[in-house]
Amino acid sequence: MPTAEVCRRHGLSPAAFYKLKARYGGMDLFGCTDAKRLKQLEDENAKLKRLLADTMLDNVVLKDLLGKS
Repeated sequence: MPTAEVCRRHGLSPAAFYKLKARYGGMDLFGCTDAKRLKQLEDENAKLKRLLADTMLDNVVLKDLLGKS
């Protein structure tokens, strides 16, 4: 099936289709192991980013308190 037909049926632009293909093209979607692992890694990455932001904020507050003493 041509790419244009796939895009039309699913309401995607060709650019979005190729972006998704580049991201998920080589994954084993039947077993969903790759997709599940990617989701787990994305969740873990988001959690670590939040922890880093909290730590950096704590660091700024402590520096502020020590500077004003």
